[in-house]
Amino acid sequence: MNRIYFADNLTVLEGLADTSVDLIYIDPPFNTGKTQSRTRIKTVRSEEGNRIGFQGNRYQTIALGTSSFDDIFDDYLAFLEPRLREAYRVLAKHGSLYFHVDYREVHYCRLLLDTIFGRDCFLNEIIWAYDYGGRPRRKWPPKHDNILLYVKDPDDYVFNREEIERIPYMAPGLVGPEKAARGKLPTDVWWHTIVPTNSKERTGYTTQKPLGILKRIIQASSQPGDLVFDFFAGSGTTGEACLVLGREFIMVDNNPEALETMARRFEGIPSIEWIRFDPSPYQRRSLFDSISASTVTLNE
Repeated sequence: MNRIYFADNLTVLEGLADTSVDLIYIDPPFNTGKTQSRTRIKTVRSEEGNRIGFQGNRYQTIALGTSSFDDIFDDYLAFLEPRLREAYRVLAKHGSLYFHVDYREVHYCRLLLDTIFGRDCFLNEIIWAYDYGGRPRRKWPPKHDNILLYVKDPDDYVFNREEIERIPYMAPGLVGPEKAARGKLPTDVWWHTIVPTNSKERTGYTTQKPLGILKRIIQASSQPGDLVFDFFAGSGTTGEACLVLGREFIMVDNNPEALETMARRFEGIPSIEWIRFDPSPYQRRSLFDSISASTVTLNE
């Protein structure tokens, strides 16, 4: 049974058995010092619309809703440390942890992870590079995220080299037709678009990550049937990647908007158990009451 918890992730972490999880991926808040928000919109034909499109047709933009959360921590590492220590405890001896952050905190987080895992357990810093959004005029535009990869045992961990989806050569004429047709393995720099605005994949959640990024991680560092754990679940991309690739998952989030997004994303999938811990201040019951009983099994 796959599980989604509506809870403080530290509470769930403390309840898991030692060495019970094969792979951990987390995408915690980046401590940007801002309130992260995103408004979902749709555009419809309307004679009263204020936008003009193809063949002079008029269109109106309708706001569907806004999701947000405060990405502000007085002591970011003090927030992360107990959660990462618990993550180390529950990670299997052959397991891996992918820690997704950005340039603001990555150097501090690497020092913390070195302390918990040991420097010899650091395997890679993956750079996810993309190209979207504004471009400041007084510095180089920051257009990448950092994903730190640590393993529990540097002599015994999963890395499925042959299972990783290959990418095209940038100069296929230099490698010959056979290699060009097969493609090459990605390096530690991953060029991958964000989730496009008009994509069927898009959920409207503020910090949604692309399915392709999670599929690559899960293919490389777990086996079919393994248990994948994401305790900053957000829009639930980890869960969708696991369903596609035949892995089991546990996901945790305490943001009601994240749970609403996941409820829409996984509607009608019977293999998911929804579990709610009920610490204040959120009014949690109304969220679960609004989800179809055929979709959710709620354990108090």
